[in-house]
Amino acid sequence: RTYSGTETEGQLLNSFVQYFGDSLGRKIKRMPLIEETVLPGDSLLTLPVVIIGNGPSGICLSYLLSGYRPYLSPEAIHPNPILHTKLEEARHLSIVDQDLEYLSEGLEGRSSNPVAVLFDTLLHPDADFGYDYPPVLHWKLEQHNYIPHIVLGKGPPGGAWHSMEGSMLTISFGDWMELPGLSFKEWAASKRRNIKSDRVMPEEIACYYKHYVKVMGLQKNFRDNVYITSVSRLYREKDDEGRSHQNEDISTQQLEVEDGQKSLTKRNWEVRGYQRATDGSHVPFCLFAENVALATGTFDSPGRLQVEGEDFPFVLHSMSDFGAAISKGKLRGKADPVLIVGAGLTAADAVLCAYNNNIPVVHVFRRRVTDTSLIFKQLPKKLYPEYHKVYHMMCTQSHSVDSNQHSAYTSFPEHNVLSFKPEMKCVLQSASGLKKILKFSVALVLIGSHPNLFFLKDQGHSIGHHSNQPITCKGNPIEIDPYTYECTKEANLFALGPLVGDNFVRFLKGGALGIARCLAIRQKKKHELIENGDGGGDGVP
Repeated sequence: RTYSGTETEGQLLNSFVQYFGDSLGRKIKRMPLIEETVLPGDSLLTLPVVIIGNGPSGICLSYLLSGYRPYLSPEAIHPNPILHTKLEEARHLSIVDQDLEYLSEGLEGRSSNPVAVLFDTLLHPDADFGYDYPPVLHWKLEQHNYIPHIVLGKGPPGGAWHSMEGSMLTISFGDWMELPGLSFKEWAASKRRNIKSDRVMPEEIACYYKHYVKVMGLQKNFRDNVYITSVSRLYREKDDEGRSHQNEDISTQQLEVEDGQKSLTKRNWEVRGYQRATDGSHVPFCLFAENVALATGTFDSPGRLQVEGEDFPFVLHSMSDFGAAISKGKLRGKADPVLIVGAGLTAADAVLCAYNNNIPVVHVFRRRVTDTSLIFKQLPKKLYPEYHKVYHMMCTQSHSVDSNQHSAYTSFPEHNVLSFKPEMKCVLQSASGLKKILKFSVALVLIGSHPNLFFLKDQGHSIGHHSNQPITCKGNPIEIDPYTYECTKEANLFALGPLVGDNFVRFLKGGALGIARCLAIRQKKKHELIENGDGGGDGVP
């Protein structure tokens, strides 16, 4: 351990003591924050929910778990008559207390998750048709629906939005980035922020999310500067005489071998990590939870080409590194162009950034410019003129159009990077197999990013749609029940947001709704069991 002295550790302990004391309303003798020498078999408090990630996914889930409930507004009429009829049938119930499968049946939208489409159409009716209808919901805070939980994040509330490139506009409208109960436009007006267009800068969104946690009274649920190192399942083992023992993190293979010999029942989750103190020291902790919700997003690990020379210092993998190089003047006066690899919006942002700073660009990407899956094909020209400017250059300023390369921008469609050389050269290969060597000043590989779930067993590879493969937003999201967002391959583990394929803030809110409903039902059943004298104890599911 690297923390210095007991004062920092004591402050963190006191923080948790106050939190759990307030949340659970009972005297806490021992905290679920333990040193590494304490055995997990000791009697420790178990929290109903631990949320890993404090971006918009984690914030929205905390909002609903804190007891906020959406109801159909008295004057509201949803433009979808079938959905409106369904909503009228149970107007007296909050949406959390209704059958989400029934409500979402027949709805279509830009998410593959039905509850995400449902919640989006309730908050932004017919948004995809260009309408700006107000939400048909109003919110009530119902304290009795509060489910104790804690949200753990590396930085301030808002997650990756605090580290995104500040000079670029968001792809979504500001209204689509907002969270339930607080209008982004009204917030911006109250802060006297001059919002020039419907699209805003990431720093505005990050500020809004941070303020949202404060104004909604969610701060007590949030812990910043927290780094998770492991999330593992605990098991209870019973011998022939019925005595219980605990084994920590027994593998699936062990379970299969021992299943016929010993009785093993799944216990709660153990969440270990550390909190970085103001002096840079690390304060280790351990929490126990009945349920864990993964809300980490996908910005942890930039996508890599996996080619020779990619680890050279002049090969960058993030817009922030590129922006820093420009601001420090490292590219000023360079004769060789910047090499940008990728055909997504982040790569387009890099092209615009270089273009606006008079830095020549060589743009390499694998797809044809006519590929219908290119993101530019899905963006209206009037709303996203700068991206269509990049797309126009990709189409018209190809290396094959003019043998004399354009001075400001040249595209290489249908090309792969084979390797980077120490003398700042890159070997490209075309679809036909022809190779070409280019000289560059700096290379920027922007081919997406992936979540880093290293703290899970096998890095979470076992919980995706395709087993034993890394989790990715598009190709292999976490497999979930479409209405509860619980992992189909691991009970009491939930996931939402980009981890389940919902990249846009508009749709990740549906995950919070699905999880909140599932946990509310389970909490109610658990309380009924306790009242009837059939449950309770140590909170083991």
